[in-house]
Amino acid sequence: MQFGHFSLMGYRTAGTPSHEILDDTVAQVKAAEAAGFEIAWFAEHHFSNYCICPSPLMMVARSAGETARIRLGSAVVVVPLYHPARLLAEIGMVDALSHGRFVLGLGSGYQPYEFERFGENLAASKAKLEEFLDMYERAFARETFTYEGTHYRLPETHIATRPYGPLPPVWLAGDNPELHRMAARRGYVPMIGTRNLTGEQLAAMRRSLDETFGAEGRETPAPLAILRHACVTDSRDEAMAFLEETRHQLRLSASLRRREEVVNGAMLEEKPFPGEPSLDDLARHLPVGDPAQVAERLADTIRHGRPSHMLLQFQVGDWPQAKALASIERFGSEVRPLLEASLGPLDATAAPSGDAAQAHRSA
Repeated sequence: MQFGHFSLMGYRTAGTPSHEILDDTVAQVKAAEAAGFEIAWFAEHHFSNYCICPSPLMMVARSAGETARIRLGSAVVVVPLYHPARLLAEIGMVDALSHGRFVLGLGSGYQPYEFERFGENLAASKAKLEEFLDMYERAFARETFTYEGTHYRLPETHIATRPYGPLPPVWLAGDNPELHRMAARRGYVPMIGTRNLTGEQLAAMRRSLDETFGAEGRETPAPLAILRHACVTDSRDEAMAFLEETRHQLRLSASLRRREEVVNGAMLEEKPFPGEPSLDDLARHLPVGDPAQVAERLADTIRHGRPSHMLLQFQVGDWPQAKALASIERFGSEVRPLLEASLGPLDATAAPSGDAAQAHRSA
């Protein structure tokens, strides 16, 4: 069981300077390394305050120069928004720059608002992702390669910037059976955004995922990375304020997913979505509260979902940087020991990767 630090890099107040958000993110990554987190993850989204990071690979490159141990991952590169040849070259480059600390999280995307502005067809996104995966598995295995697919074609091509060592492992984002089958067939790690799922919903998701991996002849339980918001605070008022920022983010994401977004200039309008949890609902199962409460809720999440990796998001909306940094430090110094007392030692050396990823690279 490993823990990662996840950065969405959004904002809630119009006019928030981009450099402040990006610099704060790097500071959080450095704090996460000091607190013992295994991987730092960076999101990708476009054209709104939901997330200002258009390139997780650029964040990996920046953070590689400011850290020494923590692995650095994309969560995720939205593959259909790139030319595949350029993306392959940049993957090789960022892995070389990080001296092999890169973890490649990929996804097919889900926001029509983004795809329209790139002139891309969301309906073809999963097919394009699968073709890119074919190319990725060939591009660095030999000096040159060719590819003939439905969506992508490359003549004989050499990707000049090569990875530092073995091929970076692939983690595949998505919360639908098609993407889970894709991960199972290739031996990749599924990444699922379970921000507001209850324990029972996590258990049902785990059963479905294991059935999918078993049907593809893979060992179970399947590797699994899940995402949660987290805040370590002794103040109930602070905890509820963090959950209100969390609900703000959930509302923006739901509007983008449902194609119900309303954008005023740079800002998405926040609005409730059908079936949204109340703040009290979120407070009951998210790892938000004092160290004992956070450890208890994480332990419950781990028992129900049995993840091999958890991405924790400590900064959301306008949540203050100082409080995010304090949560990261307290997670390492106070929460993790409580978790180990409850669950046993958390193995900080084994890579939570699928069969193919294990073949490519060890932790």
